[in-house]
Amino acid sequence: MIPVKGYAAQNVNEKLAPWDFERREVGNHDVQIEILYCGVCHTDIHNLKNEWFPGIFPMVPGHEIVGRIVQIGNHAKKFKLGDWAGVGTYIDSCRTCEECNNGHEVFCTEGVQTYNHKDREGQPTYGGYSNTIVVNEDFVFHISEKLDLPAVAPLLCAGVTTYSPLRRWKVGKGHRLGVIGLGGLGHMAVKFGVALGAEVTVFSTSPNKEEDAKKLGAHHFVVSKEEAQMKSVFHSFDFIIDTVSANHDINPYIGILRTNGVYINVGLPSKPWEISSFSVVVGNKVITGSGHGGLTEVQEMLDFCAEHQIVSDIELIDIKNINEAFDRLEKGDVRYRFVIDMATLN
Repeated sequence: MIPVKGYAAQNVNEKLAPWDFERREVGNHDVQIEILYCGVCHTDIHNLKNEWFPGIFPMVPGHEIVGRIVQIGNHAKKFKLGDWAGVGTYIDSCRTCEECNNGHEVFCTEGVQTYNHKDREGQPTYGGYSNTIVVNEDFVFHISEKLDLPAVAPLLCAGVTTYSPLRRWKVGKGHRLGVIGLGGLGHMAVKFGVALGAEVTVFSTSPNKEEDAKKLGAHHFVVSKEEAQMKSVFHSFDFIIDTVSANHDINPYIGILRTNGVYINVGLPSKPWEISSFSVVVGNKVITGSGHGGLTEVQEMLDFCAEHQIVSDIELIDIKNINEAFDRLEKGDVRYRFVIDMATLN
């Protein structure tokens, strides 16, 4: 077994603290990654608090992992020693079901999440708030050395979560795209929308985010709680991507879609929506959701980012400050993702 240093919560709602544990030896098709940076996702907080389902403790969060290949299994062929590599939200799947065959490995019923899950042998999985990880090479991604490695980490979750639906719906030149929320997901949706050629408008309840939105490349900004501003864009958008995880009313946004417009949800509010059936029927509106991308799509997204020099806007933190970072994240006090410098673990 490989000794590992990390940070874990021993029980629900407990603070993260140093914890030593072990990972399996490198198998024939595995690679071992020295974790250099790990992004902090709001999902980490949801999992630690059992807000979605009962967690597996001790819990080592983290599914936005980037680092360097330090060991390679005898039959692994994708990487060489020293390569930059990344791991996202999943680390295994059955490889044979319909979902896997269609490139939707994250929807495989036997899929294994990077942490707070059990692997196919029934052992708990531990995430990237640690100094090393062993993963089957199929679930490890190449990262271009053209990019700023710490700022790549959030691409493994926030990046592909927004890139995937924009590509699926072929958003691009000639389209008007609305982005609801300017947080970790929203700022990536702006960057991708602009790079794909769309005319991008950010919707936010915070007027003070307008300057940031414009710096990120957004063409327009609407304060969504201002009725006059919302009326001014009625029936204007081909696509809207909703990145907000807080509970909110989506009906006003349905009204600003054009005929045949598409409302894409990637946020995960806890309260179910209440939607007027008339608002959907009038104008043939489509309401759809999108989860994380499959293996091919994640690599495509990373290659797209290398081509267009896209990374996340981050604040690099010491791991000893992770609990304070969680508090700030819940208050929206970050521009726009925290990333842990894993060198501070030592």
